[in-house]
Amino acid sequence: MSKQKPVISFGAGRLTIEDIVAIANNQASVKVTDEQQFVEKIDAGIKFLDQLLAEDGVIYGVTTGYGDSCTVDIPLALVDELPLHLTRFHGCGLGDNFSPTQGRAILAARLCSLTQGFSGVSHELLNQFVTFINQDIVPVIPQEGSVGASGDLTPLSYVAATLLGERDVYYQGKQLPVKQVMQDNNISPIKLRPKEGLAIMNGTAVMTAIACQAFDRAEYLAKLCTRITAMNSLALKGNSNHFDDILFSVKPHQGQAEVAARIQHDLNHHEHPRNSNRLQDRYSIRCAPHVIGVLSDTLPWLRQMIENELNSANDNPIIDGIGEHVLHGGHFYGGHIALAMDTLKNTVANLADLLDRQMALLMDQKYNHGLPANLSGASAQRACINHGFKAVQIGCSAWTAEALKQTMPASVFSRSTECHNQDKVSMGTIAARDCLRVLDLTEQVTAATLLASYQGLRLRIKQDEVCETTLTQPLADMLHDIDSFFNLVTEDRPLEQELRQTMSYIGQKRWPLYVNEGQSDAE
Repeated sequence: MSKQKPVISFGAGRLTIEDIVAIANNQASVKVTDEQQFVEKIDAGIKFLDQLLAEDGVIYGVTTGYGDSCTVDIPLALVDELPLHLTRFHGCGLGDNFSPTQGRAILAARLCSLTQGFSGVSHELLNQFVTFINQDIVPVIPQEGSVGASGDLTPLSYVAATLLGERDVYYQGKQLPVKQVMQDNNISPIKLRPKEGLAIMNGTAVMTAIACQAFDRAEYLAKLCTRITAMNSLALKGNSNHFDDILFSVKPHQGQAEVAARIQHDLNHHEHPRNSNRLQDRYSIRCAPHVIGVLSDTLPWLRQMIENELNSANDNPIIDGIGEHVLHGGHFYGGHIALAMDTLKNTVANLADLLDRQMALLMDQKYNHGLPANLSGASAQRACINHGFKAVQIGCSAWTAEALKQTMPASVFSRSTECHNQDKVSMGTIAARDCLRVLDLTEQVTAATLLASYQGLRLRIKQDEVCETTLTQPLADMLHDIDSFFNLVTEDRPLEQELRQTMSYIGQKRWPLYVNEGQSDAE
């Protein structure tokens, strides 16, 4: 019997990054709260808009054209058609499509904004979002075409259009016309009320959804890189005193100290055999807490930025139905997400660079303190024709270089567009997409370095230079788990599929890291 998924309620309080990730991963269903205060807020927005239309009120995007066309008056007879035109003329996205997982996150992020109750949308529209998410009907959304202000107009037009029964969706593993999927599931297309097209499209949902997923991946990578560093310290006969708690008490960055404590815990406070010829390890081992710690110390304020954006009404205009105000502004501007993603991709790329340097130490007999060249596990008689991880290390250099190249901040490349109405834009969606690419590349480096670390540590154990019984239980458990899908490289073999498999395990967070492992696991 399948376990019932938890239900996340929209409109009842703040949502978290973890809520969006759970919905994106199809691990939670959703509902809109029926609390009286929320229902009254939605009803008041609709009533107020209808009242303004009856009184010939002027409302941007409702009785006017869009963007620089805001000076164009829309006759009341055509007001109902205007939202449909907005969805259609923005149907010009290009590039690769967002995945179904990313699409679910986008639906959830937009629903979170609309359920703040300041967008002038109907219960019918909100319920259509709920239906799509819970029945796993996901708009096919091209990735390219947003400048991040006036929000994610072009990609979000694909969300709006599918709710109306136009364009394609992912459904049951296929890409299908949404009209067919709706007919098969007895779902009626909705008709957008005045302001609803703008409410769906004029906001930061795409960049914010991607930011939630990027944050989640980066948080796990920080922990995994910490574990790999401990493994490499052992494999390289490193000095465990580099991670001493007294040492890190005098430079009180909390995340940095936590990383050091975790490495110290992984090393079991045990004086494993170390290189007696060198008092200090090279920086990529000794300073690993200082590198990983930058990301760890950055995550809390990035969470604040991302979750504030997530739980905001970020379209224009803002409709205050209770107070009867129409407030024209620029909440669609994605500057906070742009900064968050430009920052995150920098700190994540530094993890790739750190692990690439650790990999180089493992491979090179001038620096690896007695490990075989290129980490080959071949016998002495066959060592001359075996090259172990040589090409994998070359791959790490390539992936790292590409990740570092992607760290140029997107937010500084504002372009004046749309008749100079959108004359300063955030580029937040491009920053978020760049961050995903950096994460992909860094996870490739991490997968390769994890297998190399495993190889190095297993070779030390095989040579009786590290005693397996002195390892912490979590570290020993992780080694045994890797045993189940990766064999020591004793003869050269293609490693592509094993690298891809390891990457998929990283994406699944296969290894529960630093959970109930002592003081180093305080969250």
